[in-house]
Amino acid sequence: MGNCLCKWESSIYRVSSNPKSDSSKEQPKVKREDSKLPSNPEEVEDLRGGDSAANPLIAFTFEELKTITANFRQDRLLGGGGFGNVYKGFITEDLREGLQIQPLPVAVKVHDGDNSYQGHREWLAEVIFLGQLSHPNLVKLIGYCCEDDHRVLIYEYMARGSVENNLFSRVLLPLPWSTRMKIALGAAKGLAFLHEADKPVIYRDFKTSNILLDLDYNAKLSDFGLAKDGPEGDKSHVSTRIMGTYGYAAPEYIMTGHLSPRSDVYSFGVVLLELLTGRKSLDKSRPAREQNLTDWALPLLKEKKKLDNLVDPRLQGDFPTKAFHKAAMLAYHCLNRNPKARPLMRDIVDSLDPLQISAHPFPTEKTVITVSTEAGAYLFVADMDDCSEYIGVNYGKRCMQLLIS
Repeated sequence: MGNCLCKWESSIYRVSSNPKSDSSKEQPKVKREDSKLPSNPEEVEDLRGGDSAANPLIAFTFEELKTITANFRQDRLLGGGGFGNVYKGFITEDLREGLQIQPLPVAVKVHDGDNSYQGHREWLAEVIFLGQLSHPNLVKLIGYCCEDDHRVLIYEYMARGSVENNLFSRVLLPLPWSTRMKIALGAAKGLAFLHEADKPVIYRDFKTSNILLDLDYNAKLSDFGLAKDGPEGDKSHVSTRIMGTYGYAAPEYIMTGHLSPRSDVYSFGVVLLELLTGRKSLDKSRPAREQNLTDWALPLLKEKKKLDNLVDPRLQGDFPTKAFHKAAMLAYHCLNRNPKARPLMRDIVDSLDPLQISAHPFPTEKTVITVSTEAGAYLFVADMDDCSEYIGVNYGKRCMQLLIS
């Protein structure tokens, strides 16, 4: 992919837990004739260049979006953020004659209409990046609307919403260990794909609210508004103005503006900590020393005996201890203050893959003996020290008599 963002450098604002509020204070509003940003679908496709044919996107009219969302009805509202509101919609066969798309649910993200240069630039970044990239762990962009003052993005619908909502919800059931590791692996694969693309991409805003889940809890990265082309050749980083979300951004990026793929690795470490602890990266409702997750967790991560203090109590002990320790150590390495000491995303994927709990809970390399009785079948595991790894909880010697039928 080309250096699509080189003409529209990010404007400065402080890394914050509320990027929208900061950017609105410091972003001057720029008239469209001075912004050099596209004002219609033809100009968008010109900027996309030859990639349009390889990854076609549908340019929707605003009237079509009204039809898709039932005129942006309030009961279709899925949520909102720094960009604007997101609505659930349905594309049907009769929407437009000749439209080659099957009926499907979609998520329609509408620009909030402040017409800021930064908002339009982020909208364009998503169109270009997601219009060029395709991967099972990236949300699929179906189309966009660039008409008058309307800037809208149309994505595939992700039925379970964000990881943030699922992990920290007080209404939904706590995410089990296996689901948390599945999410971590899927998100890691998405980042690894970006970092290893022909033209490397730095995501720059990796956090739980930007990871979406489908019905099967498959994780997909969304919101590419802050994504940036990564360094090429012998370069180790790109220099850019600081943008992102406080609590997730790498310390060297905040201090120097030097952005590299290892900046994403740091953010991944924060999200992995959130999955392990059930705590938010920044939580002002907690005691002062525990409000910043990494500041609280790093001293505990340094000592194996203290790792159990990190466990999300909502797991209620239902997790494999050794796997938890391995995941905690992985998070520790991702959060290294020295970016060069952090692992690559491909290595993180390799580390997380063995932590997945398969449909068959007993690894084939372990000795398992099945004894049939009138009451059913019992399993005897040769290595009792690892028994808790197989069934998710430490039942001690009771797992020698685990009734399975």
